[in-house]
Amino acid sequence: MLQHITIPRGPIQLAADLHLPDDHREGAPAVVLSTPGSSVKEQIGANYASRLAARGIPALVFDPAHQGQSGGEPRDLEDPYRRGEDISYAIDALSTLPGIDPERIGVLGICAGGGYAVHTARTDHRIKAVGTVVPGNMGTSFRGFQPDGPVAALDAMAAARLGETRTGELTRVNWLPDTLAEAAAAGLSDVDTTQAITYYRTERGGHERSTNRRLARGDALLLGYDAYHLVDPLMTQPLQVILAGRLGNTGSYESGMRLWELAPNPVDLMVIEGAGHYEMYDEPEYVDAAVTRLAAFYSAHL
Repeated sequence: MLQHITIPRGPIQLAADLHLPDDHREGAPAVVLSTPGSSVKEQIGANYASRLAARGIPALVFDPAHQGQSGGEPRDLEDPYRRGEDISYAIDALSTLPGIDPERIGVLGICAGGGYAVHTARTDHRIKAVGTVVPGNMGTSFRGFQPDGPVAALDAMAAARLGETRTGELTRVNWLPDTLAEAAAAGLSDVDTTQAITYYRTERGGHERSTNRRLARGDALLLGYDAYHLVDPLMTQPLQVILAGRLGNTGSYESGMRLWELAPNPVDLMVIEGAGHYEMYDEPEYVDAAVTRLAAFYSAHL
């Protein structure tokens, strides 16, 4: 069963889908999903939420503020701090729904959403269990992407924002090349970039509200972000980490292992051999294996 709901978030609302088991019963545990950057709730989040519901666990997936069907201006903002707040607002809404036990709520974060989920769970202890799939720390990733280093990048962003203030025009940049041809022209032929484009920018996984654009001024926030800051003393909840066994250039394997080492209460680590980062988004063989392990984790800890 699928219910479309809205989540109050101050002056705006978040659009969400609640995936429910067919035999949904009173007092059920539930999971809030935190999705990858640039994605909308109908994509990766739905793949996992629907499978969790089929295994008896209600799952709520939402569009972040400023993205998808959710409110918020300016559009396409990827603010890691607001992404964390979105999770807490989603828990507010979920905990008031009939049939959901507010004392048995977990979180599942995928890719960048894994880092956002972890960062939120440190200080929102309504979250009783933390699951992650190919988790990424967006701060580490973005600092590593800067050819002249993060300080030079911040200086350039400061100058660009001054220019936007003068013109009133906001700059948007691509998350990915829009096509494989654009990637080839830019000399990007690695398997991870190719698979990301094949997922997000084709009929396989693309969605009209997944714009493949982010507001450039938000990149300064990402450069200063550390999803794992204070995880070691604060995130005491049980942790599950699921990783893709084929290492690539996304850094999610390294990020997941660092999270595993930092966390005070790591209880389950799974490496899915043969899977790549983006294959964990929708390849049934890999997603089913991950969700089977996730369902067992949540059943044990919620």
